Amino acid sequence: MEYRGSLAYEEQDFLESYLKRRSRPDSPNNAIEGPIINGFMNDLKDAHILDLGCGDGRYGKELLKKGAKAYTGVEGSAAMVNLAKTNLYGTRAEVFHRSMEKFEYPEMAYEIVISRMALHYIEDLDEVFKSIAKTLKEGARFIFSVQHPVTTASFKSKSGGERRNDWVVDNYFEQGARNEPWIGKNVVKYHRTIENYFSSLISAGFHIHSLKEGQPEKANFTDPGEFERRKRIPVILVFSCSKGES
Repeated sequence: MEYRGSLAYEEQDFLESYLKRRSRPDSPNNAIEGPIINGFMNDLKDAHILDLGCGDGRYGKELLKKGAKAYTGVEGSAAMVNLAKTNLYGTRAEVFHRSMEKFEYPEMAYEIVISRMALHYIEDLDEVFKSIAKTLKEGARFIFSVQHPVTTASFKSKSGGERRNDWVVDNYFEQGARNEPWIGKNVVKYHRTIENYFSSLISAGFHIHSLKEGQPEKANFTDPGEFERRKRIPVILVFSCSKGES
């Protein structure tokens, strides 16, 4: 059985395993992606923030503590929405149980739109980017992370198990759906080249300020061996953009 979008997170065994992996200090989310995202998420005072694929909402709580005026989370998994509502209870936050594709984006409503490790689940990314441009105020920011395309091109090297020490990059220019064996499930993700991300952003009216490929920093790792392993291949791609600014 294959799982599309957020459906895998409705399986309790998958959700528990994911949250456990996600909380490891040396996970790519915490040791690589998180520091880069936080570096871009400055000057949050009075910002209305939209988080697409907000997961359990813990990052929203952190953003509010850092000065954001209000936080809106959009999440396709009912299980994750329940966690997010619990984590954000009593804060200036609201969470919608919607897919990114079906969320009704208000026009020019947000100073920042963020999406962390979720857009590689989206088939029609062009339409989502256009919706994000619509919902941002002029000059407002769009910051997002995805799995690096060299890791989504092929999952042949995962045939021997979850942990990889060598990576196969194949069919890189064949964009489209991929089945990834992940946490005991077959999860559908969508492979795109870096060039395609660039083209889609520009077509939607974004100016790209920065791109990061997740070069590991030793200070962010507790395990020297894992730091050395993560230096071998990029696993994270992060964009910082703004609407209509040149």
